[in-house]
Amino acid sequence: MNLLEYKGYHAKISFDAEDGLFVGEVFGINDSLNFHGVSVSELETSFRHCIDNYLDACEKFHKNPDKEFKGSFNIRIPSELHRRLALEATRHDVSLNQFIKDTLMQAAAGEQV
Repeated sequence: MNLLEYKGYHAKISFDAEDGLFVGEVFGINDSLNFHGVSVSELETSFRHCIDNYLDACEKFHKNPDKEFKGSFNIRIPSELHRRLALEATRHDVSLNQFIKDTLMQAAAGEQV
């Protein structure tokens, strides 16, 4: 996946062959921010303007801009998996939240879980 980063915001990039445009979408926030460009240079400039305009609009309307990845997300899992994870957390004498966080950190670091 192609990504851009600016001022702590990230965007995923795709190419729309029909329109001949690079298209970007900022992710990890609730607000919808999109941009495009016909070249990589134009796309990067458009992305920076998109973020700067978003931050300016938030300031103008006295709104706190969304921050990426607040550290909380919901996930739906089968009840049997929920039970197994809760039992495993208990065996390790940690909360379910701590057990899942530790397991995800190991997975993100490429460690065997």
